[in-house]
Amino acid sequence: MKQHSPRFLRIVAEARQRIRELTIEQVCEKLRRGDRFYLIDVREESEYARDHIPGAIHLSKGVIERDIERLIPDGDAEIVLYCGGGYRSALAADNLQRMGYTNVWSMWGGYRGWKEAGLPLEPGSAPTTSCP
Repeated sequence: MKQHSPRFLRIVAEARQRIRELTIEQVCEKLRRGDRFYLIDVREESEYARDHIPGAIHLSKGVIERDIERLIPDGDAEIVLYCGGGYRSALAADNLQRMGYTNVWSMWGGYRGWKEAGLPLEPGSAPTTSCP
């Protein structure tokens, strides 16, 4: 597990007080039910290219604020963000809310928790599979 700096952890803790979060199990259930929402992977491009949660769209933390309106112009659309563990996605969710997006979630546990739970991943641009 990566050791994060105290200042980074502080701003993440502050952001987590202002945002809504879903567990890995809740996101999997939403996928299983076929709920309509945007699943956004905010990790780096190299991380996404290695593998990602099925159906996820890549929009890295570095560009999400710049590019989100082109991808999702509807400020009421449901958006679930994830990263490696839930830190970067919490910061991104906080910023999207500040931009006026009203239905944003961050998946706590992120990619690592998803993988550790044995849930499906897809490499590169492989066909989407569903939660078991």
